[in-house]
This record gives sequence, C-alpha cells and structure tokens, in this order.
Amino acid sequence: MVLGAGRAAAAPPPDPGPPILGPAGTSLMHGDLASTDSTGNPGPGRGARLLASSSPGGACAATFVGGDAMPVSLCTRYLGGPSAGGYAVPSVVLFDPATAAPLADVELRKGGLLGGVYGYLDGRDRVVVADGSNAILFVAHRRTAAGWRVFVDDRIDLSRSIPAGDAVTGLAPDRLGRIWFATTHGVIGTVDAARQVRTVHLPAGEELGNGLSVRRNGVSVLTTHALYEMWADPGGAPHPVWRQPYDRGPARKPGQLTWGSGTTPTYFGPGGDGWVAIVDNEADRPALIVRAADSGRLICRMPAFAASGPGTENSPIVWGDSLVIPSTYGYQYPPMAVTGPSIPATAGFVGGSTRIDVSTQGCHRVWENGDRLASLPKLSRADGLIHGLGYGPYVPGAIQQTGPVDYVATDFATGRRVVTRQVGTAPVDEPLELTGTIAADGSLWQATVGQMLKIGR
Repeated sequence: MVLGAGRAAAAPPPDPGPPILGPAGTSLMHGDLASTDSTGNPGPGRGARLLASSSPGGACAATFVGGDAMPVSLCTRYLGGPSAGGYAVPSVVLFDPATAAPLADVELRKGGLLGGVYGYLDGRDRVVVADGSNAILFVAHRRTAAGWRVFVDDRIDLSRSIPAGDAVTGLAPDRLGRIWFATTHGVIGTVDAARQVRTVHLPAGEELGNGLSVRRNGVSVLTTHALYEMWADPGGAPHPVWRQPYDRGPARKPGQLTWGSGTTPTYFGPGGDGWVAIVDNEADRPALIVRAADSGRLICRMPAFAASGPGTENSPIVWGDSLVIPSTYGYQYPPMAVTGPSIPATAGFVGGSTRIDVSTQGCHRVWENGDRLASLPKLSRADGLIHGLGYGPYVPGAIQQTGPVDYVATDFATGRRVVTRQVGTAPVDEPLELTGTIAADGSLWQATVGQMLKIGR
C-alpha cells in the first residue's frame, strides 16, 4: 500500500537562527541527519597508532565531540556482564580529549534499545537523549572548582504521549527546530519549541529498532515491516507521506538485532536527499532498495551482496551517489541486545563490504571485499578512506570473534585495504559493532565492549 504516493510534503520555512546541532560530522551517531556515516574530517589513515585508551566500565554506542573538543558518549554499563545477558544501565560519560580517561558521568534510567543509543549533540554541546522515564534529557557538562561535572540541564516529559510498556528508541532534530522521536512499538512524535508534543501511531505489530533520518522536508522511518516517509506541517501531527513494505524474511538473522531490516535509512542522491536507501531481510539474498524520497517510487533494487555474508545491521555509507554496505551476518551480539531467535541459530562472521553506485538507470556494483568490519565504520570525504575496527580473514567453521582487533582503513575508490594496525585483542576488546567518530583533529574515537580508544597519527 502507498499512502499519498507522488504527493510531496510541504516545504519548511528557512532554517532557524540558533544551531540545532553541534559541529558537523561529530554530533550524530550516523554522522549527519541524512545518516550518511560520512564526515568532512580526515581520519588517522596511514600513520595511525593507538594514542590513548581507558576503561569507562561499559560499551559506548555513540560518541560526540562538541565545539569545546570534549568527547562525550552514550554508554551502557552491564551489571552481571554483557556475555551473561546482564542488566544494562545507560549513562553519559565525558572523556579527557588527550588521555581518553573518563572525567565525569551521569547515570540515566534504562529505556529502549540497549538503554538508548540514538541521540545527538545540540548547538550548546548538550547530549540530547531519551531515558527510561520516556523523557527527553539535555545532558550538559561543565568544569567546576571541584572538577568536571555531567548533569541533566533540561527535561521534556513524553510519558503522557507514550503507552505504558513502550520506550523511545531514537530521536533527531529537523530544520524547524522540532525534535522527532520514535518508540519501539511504533509511536512517531514531534516536540516543538513550545514543548507541544504531537504523535501518530503506526500499524500495530510494526516495531522500530533503528534511528530516524531527516532531510529538508521529510523524515525516514523504517519499521520491522515497512519503510515510511513522514512529515509534519507546522502545528500539525506527523503523518505518512508514503509507505512501502519490504521483504522482512522468515526471522531475525544472526548478526542482526531484530526481525526485519537492520539498516537506518540513508538519504542521498539528487539534491543530496532525493533518494532513500535500505537493505531488506530477504532470506537468502537481501536486497538493496533505493526509492525516491518524495514519492516512494522505486529507483533500483539489486542483491546487496554477491559474496559477503547475507545480512547487515549497519546503515549504508554514502558519498555522492555511491553506497558502501558492510555485512554483519553472523556477528555475535550479547544475548540482552537481540530480540527473538535467529534462523539459523548461529553462523560464522564472514564479513565483507561492497560499493554500489546508483543512477536513474539503476544500481551497479563497483567492488566487494572481504573486510570483516566489527564496528560501524566512518567514511572520510577528506581522505577518501573508510575507517573502522575489524578482524583478519574468516576461518571457516569459526563462530566466536577472537584474536587481534585491528584499526583498518579501506580505499573508497577501490575497496582495497591500505592500513592495518592492531589496537586490541578480542574478546576483551570486542568492537561490538559500535560506532566511531572522527574528530576535527583527525583522531578516531572508537569504543569496544569495555574500552574507549583514541586512534590518531
């Protein structure tokens, strides 16, 4: 079913004056509002080395670097240990930019999706995130006479707009200055400057396990059943512009968190956001699907992988009209992170990444490699390299991720590995498919299951 196909959403007024986000490239988990997982900052590259590391006491799913150059992360601490399925406690942690040592933190109430991994850094260097009380928190940091302090600076209550038992999984701002949020069980909402909350409920049974992507006059929402383009006119509630179902497969695959697509939608193409891309969950050969953002019209569809593992939990990476898709098939997440059984129950982490170029004539595979990336990598448009953490070649029959953990840099143009530097050893330094951030000074801030690494030159 298509809702309002071909009907473009109303154009928003000019951008508001005050910044809604912190520095470009370091204020969102997926790099920018379009979720391109790219940055204009150069990465460590050929001179890469481990500059510093620390043990923050948990896994940090997203790290932001503000205008003050202070790294701050959304972290999940485990009571009982992640491998044992221990209880997850979310927190916001501030790090020393030179030593990577934790300086201060504040504990949050547990919410959805590992305690809340999707948030952003606003123009005042505050982490904006939802907690388990279904409130949007603005978490600031400040240096005092007694040392650094992390604290909740402001709070917006959403509890009366969200049913009991539901929780916010992701949130992002739009260019009108509103905050969009999505819950596990399909509530999509906005909060305007006057703190007015407006919501819409998607069909029962459709759940969300990924973040929201935002363009000039639309928001892309991917549920466990369908891809939506949504918008809300000023003063109005969110509404679907169009809906397109996708093949969600027979069950969750090993290496994915939920049953359905594991990708956060990615805007790219004409005008920078004329197309939207996802990877579905077809049983044997998941497909890359690219649609027109305004209408939902199919631009192209092709197998996402030729030789890599048949599935991904990672959002497509974008540069221009090109997509890079890493495979996570077979990756072993902690039991507490996944929802429902997988088919098959286990699989080897084969890995592999592929580049696919898109045009109005269709999709074309440019290269595919065997990189076993164990983090959600970042593409630098400044140096043309894809930066992340990974493992060596796949050993047939191997299930557990063990051995050296390497910083790897891959040439976007050719898919060839140009840098391999060991920075840890699994399972102690398991990257857990966590997201790295490349700061303005060229350093990669990358968390593992128990450490925060600063990799630079």
